[in-house]
Amino acid sequence: MADSEGRGESKQTGSINHAADEGDGKLHDIARVKNEGKDLTKEEKQRLRKEKKQHKKGKKDDKGPTEKGTDKEKKVPPSTASQPVTQSPAQKAQSAVPVAASVPESTAPTDKPTKSKAELKAERRARQEAERASKQAKKEPGSQPASGKSKPPPNELQPAVKRLPEHIQVDDPAVVRKLAKKLERQQIPLRSDYGYKVSLFSHLHQYSRKAPLTQQISIPATVIHPSIVRLGLQYSQGIVAGSNARSVALLHAFKQVIQDYSTPPNEELPRDLVNKLKPYISFLNQCRPLSASMGNAIKYIKKEISNIPSQCKEEEAKKKLLLCIDNYVNEKITLAAKAISKCAIDKISDGDVILVYGCSSLVNHILCEAFEKQRKFRVIVVDSRPRLEGREALRRLVKRGIRCTYVLISAVSYILPEVSKVFLGAHALLANGYVMSRVGTSQIALVAKAYNVPVLVCCETYKFCERVQTDSFVSNELDDPDDLIVTREGKTQLADWQSVKSLGLLNLVYDVTPPDFVDLVITELGMIPCTSVPVVLRVKNVDQ
Repeated sequence: MADSEGRGESKQTGSINHAADEGDGKLHDIARVKNEGKDLTKEEKQRLRKEKKQHKKGKKDDKGPTEKGTDKEKKVPPSTASQPVTQSPAQKAQSAVPVAASVPESTAPTDKPTKSKAELKAERRARQEAERASKQAKKEPGSQPASGKSKPPPNELQPAVKRLPEHIQVDDPAVVRKLAKKLERQQIPLRSDYGYKVSLFSHLHQYSRKAPLTQQISIPATVIHPSIVRLGLQYSQGIVAGSNARSVALLHAFKQVIQDYSTPPNEELPRDLVNKLKPYISFLNQCRPLSASMGNAIKYIKKEISNIPSQCKEEEAKKKLLLCIDNYVNEKITLAAKAISKCAIDKISDGDVILVYGCSSLVNHILCEAFEKQRKFRVIVVDSRPRLEGREALRRLVKRGIRCTYVLISAVSYILPEVSKVFLGAHALLANGYVMSRVGTSQIALVAKAYNVPVLVCCETYKFCERVQTDSFVSNELDDPDDLIVTREGKTQLADWQSVKSLGLLNLVYDVTPPDFVDLVITELGMIPCTSVPVVLRVKNVDQ
């Protein structure tokens, strides 16, 4: 038995040496053909690659068990260079099996053998193919993922909807539930919508002034500062209106909050004060959606709070914040109005007929400054229902002694032939050059363009925002629809309008004016076209 086993082992080792010699000879033959410049066939190239791999494995496995040699002998039958050998499908499948799989358990070492580079590369390729297949299955709407719950086909508009703010997704129940949970954590009541809304604007909030936010739930004094509660009620009732007035009132309320603030033990002032302001901002947003100028002011305050060093004392930090707020109001609003007035007065000539719309504090300031500098002009105040803000502008201008004419927006086409310039205020200037202002501004700019009357927009740069908008539907504000109800001669035609199911009252607050209808934008930086708004935003971001 021992002799027969010895003879068997000697035969195996002999066959291994014979196969190795033939493999080396084949390598040399193919290399000689390649060096002579002859083109190798596809089978010879494949054979060359396999012989190189097996040659490397043979060097590594010299000290291994003899079974690997027999497996190599099975995979590499002897052949000559002149006659390329084609493998059968069974032989190809057998050669594709890893060498380690053919080793018997009795001859395998106790520890796990190390894998060769070819095996690691094959596993890595298989893993990549599996990942690629899973990604492809997720992209295809009809296919099901390999594991987990089946997901609905992705909506193409879903990423855009996620970027929208919460106050313009009221028609989405999931967003409303998420907002309610957020407000519940902050102990802020959720203001309920009022009345029937037009379908185009069903995604916006619509509130009633008869049901202020404080009537729905009692607000603890420890959660909302009294100055914030008072300011929110003034917003919702329309007592404080206009972008500049709302921003100044917000900054003064925050000054009162900072003065009454004290840092809790084991807390840092920058982090705790920012967290303290979050429910206040949510409360004000529930009373009335924040304007673009208010959003910029809030960003500025948060940035200044975060810049306070941790080793700074509380009283010193509060003084710095109060000084920053005063400087912001002085530079961005007060001094900016003076700089804009200086540029705008140069555009007013003697004998001009200037048309204004609504009540813009900046435009009123410009006209009063021009009148004080002995410019002789006449003003036409255009107004519209339901707010009739032009009456306040008319009162201020007449009080200064300026000649004025008062008309409604329905008569603007009849009055424009005698107008020489149109001065308009702005609620915000968007990144694409569109002007967001009081509803009706776009109509006046359109008619002025038809009559070739220059339209000048006066706006501070702190009202510039990075939002892009081309219509008045997606992002806007709905006012109380009851404001449209008018009582004449003791009769109210729309008293019970909510009982009529097919009737909806739409009271829009803003509209957007395309840059094609605006000739010039006057800012504290100078006179610029609407297309320069992105440049101003980029410079402001660099300065900050």
